[in-house]
Amino acid sequence: MSSPDRTDQGDHVDQADEADDRPADFRRTVLRLLRTLRPDLPRVVGVLVFGVIGLGLIIVIPALLGRATDTIVRGVRGDGVDFAAVTRILTLVGVLSAASWLSMVVQGRLIATTAQRLAFRLREQADVKLSRLPLRYFDTRPRGEVLSRATNDIDNLSQTVQQTSFRILGSFINFFGSLVMLLLISPVMAVIVLVTLPLSLWLTKTIGKRSQPQFARQWATSGRLNGHVEEMYTGHELVTAFGRREEAARTFAEHNDELRAASVRAEFTAGLLGPAMTFLGNVNFVLVVVVGAVRVSSGAMSIGDVQACIQYGMQVNQPVSTVAYLAGQIQSAVASAERVFQLLDAEEQEPDPAGPRVAGTVTGAVVFTDVSFRYHPDEPLIEGLSLTVRPGQTVAIVGPTGAGKTTLVNLLLRFYELDGGTISVDGVDIARMTRDELRGNIGMVLQDTWLFGGTIADNIRYGVPDASDEQVVATARAVHADHLIRTLPEGYRTVVDEDGDGLAAGERQLITIARAFLVRPSILVLDEAMSSVDTRTEVLVQKAMSSLREGRTSFVIAHRLSTIRDADVILVMERGSIVEQGGHRELLAADGAYARLYAAQFAEPVAG
Repeated sequence: MSSPDRTDQGDHVDQADEADDRPADFRRTVLRLLRTLRPDLPRVVGVLVFGVIGLGLIIVIPALLGRATDTIVRGVRGDGVDFAAVTRILTLVGVLSAASWLSMVVQGRLIATTAQRLAFRLREQADVKLSRLPLRYFDTRPRGEVLSRATNDIDNLSQTVQQTSFRILGSFINFFGSLVMLLLISPVMAVIVLVTLPLSLWLTKTIGKRSQPQFARQWATSGRLNGHVEEMYTGHELVTAFGRREEAARTFAEHNDELRAASVRAEFTAGLLGPAMTFLGNVNFVLVVVVGAVRVSSGAMSIGDVQACIQYGMQVNQPVSTVAYLAGQIQSAVASAERVFQLLDAEEQEPDPAGPRVAGTVTGAVVFTDVSFRYHPDEPLIEGLSLTVRPGQTVAIVGPTGAGKTTLVNLLLRFYELDGGTISVDGVDIARMTRDELRGNIGMVLQDTWLFGGTIADNIRYGVPDASDEQVVATARAVHADHLIRTLPEGYRTVVDEDGDGLAAGERQLITIARAFLVRPSILVLDEAMSSVDTRTEVLVQKAMSSLREGRTSFVIAHRLSTIRDADVILVMERGSIVEQGGHRELLAADGAYARLYAAQFAEPVAG
């Protein structure tokens, strides 16, 4: 439910964005990501097993090829080449290559399944989390930013896991396997190969530390850009009508430029690692070749062994280069993972009581007792408000913008928790009721109409999914929407989209009113529900409301005072307090705040 009575919360949004820009805790995020993979532990083990098998077979091949080379060299120097032996070696190499390929195929399938299951679980957790977050969380963040965490960041994470996990795992297996083979062939050559390793590790750590904060800023900026685009798309008509397209375009350009700059810094910093590793790898290659040539000339090694050492030396250095080239993707994924975990760790609304009090059949008696509430700790909004509403009463709430009208019903619906005092329904403190139990007895119609993609009939039965077609039609007739709906091409089966395109604002509002009335709640909340209804329709809906409100407690928030003249009690609110209450005639006679509002709204224009 929207809260137009809130004070500006831009400072809180800025604080949230600044938190997003903080450098990621790389190690902690990676460890948590690994724990998130726990449900797929058998698949992860399978990835490791098939990786070891597949790459282990590949690692043996250079040694076999070195043996083949030595066989050929000895044959050339002696009585002839033993082609049968060479053939056996090459056949074994072919078999090992085929077995390795098969293992890699199985491993690839396991990796793809694991990555997509990870994304599936994170989306599920995000969906559940979003349903548990308090309204305050959404009030302090752009919707596009929240959606970016639940969609773009999860997609980036899963794609990176799928694309890089095989190469990273392969790099580690290659490194240790090749190092073992080097030690078996020539410990001296193994030491030569490892000369540049400390420098490689130092460069990786140093450049990684500098690039990780840049990737965190990149994804935070991406979230802000998505938030702006989402706002401009949903408010396109207003942006155009008020001539703010140039300003919106400038704001987009600023966010877009900020994202470009952050992305360039992130990718450039991470990209420094690749060329550095390539240079060190070339230095290592030269050292191995030179030392190998010297050892061959002295008879300490065979040509085949040097050939194998060169290949193993490249395979030892290749993992470092591979990880270096993947550093950007890895750090980007970790930044996305941290943003997703921030969403999943966000403070949830207070849980429902363990032993909830059931109100039974709700009659609609509502009592506010010394209620206090503030959106910001240092800005009081409602202080010490008390109000008693008898069952079946219609309570109209009027007052200037920011008076606390919508906040009052938000508190009744437990969209926010009280800072002090109590609200009770039929004598039961709503804090001791489950939210579902409480809200199941309250029907709500907002000023901002919300329709989902589906038929009109489905939209009306949204609160009562098993309602029959006859009940849907009867409800539509009660609010005088039946004739309107039957004039549409498919009647009640007409499909509308989320924006209700094709329907006038008043027509959309009638459908939302029908949806609320079908629930047959004990308490009605009508927040400017008549604001989009034309004058003729207003008269019809007012009659329908009079009969449907009978026996139900109704809270009506209205700026059009003509719609609440027949209310049992009219509350006039200013700055979070009830300054007047009574009937329409009584308040007019009192010549107070209500009389001033009424006079301002219905005063005749003065001719100049």
